[in-house]
Amino acid sequence: MYYAIIAKDNADSLPLRQAARPDHLARLHQLNEAGRLLLAGPLPAVDAEDPGSAGFRGSLIVAEFDSLDDAQAWAAADPYLARGVYAEVSVQPFKKVLP
Repeated sequence: MYYAIIAKDNADSLPLRQAARPDHLARLHQLNEAGRLLLAGPLPAVDAEDPGSAGFRGSLIVAEFDSLDDAQAWAAADPYLARGVYAEVSVQPFKKVLP
């Protein structure tokens, strides 16, 4: 089943995000290579493709896991959480309808 991982960033976390990004992306690439990643990306803090110094408000990841517990465990091990980028992370079941 798919699960939506919705994370909210701490204030002024852009430098932390930039430092942890390679490790964060490596985990997402693993999900993608396994055919389990539906989508992933940051939530810009401003209405712009490149928010510049405004940074990001959080992230959205939708991926397939065997259970809610597995999805929560994967989210809890995210480098962004470990390195203080994320203030809060929620994991919820997600049902893909379209496309």
